Amino acid sequence: MPVPSPLPDPLVELVAQRFRVLGEPARIKLLDALRSGPASVGELATRVGLSQQNASKHLGVLHSAGLVQRTRTGSTAQYAITDPSVFALCEIVCDALRDRYSALQAVLPPPPAPVGR
Repeated sequence: MPVPSPLPDPLVELVAQRFRVLGEPARIKLLDALRSGPASVGELATRVGLSQQNASKHLGVLHSAGLVQRTRTGSTAQYAITDPSVFALCEIVCDALRDRYSALQAVLPPPPAPVGR
């Protein structure tokens, strides 16, 4: 079903909320770490270089936004991706950045050669 244009205000707010959730680099790193499959908070924190407390906080935001699911086994929580469309969005953004970088490289002069010592 096509997206209406102009976007209704409630939909604009939902889209903005999704972008706010994804606007934190630590959350992008956590989502990327979950590409390889479910993992515990401790495993994810180690993979992305966060404290366990900080990783847990960001995973809670991602969970509230419906991007990840949490499954408890005893005292351990496993997180997994529930909305794989986040990876498609990342690919779109990465491709656009790559294109922009290539366009800038084409028009910028090369850096000056370093002066010998």
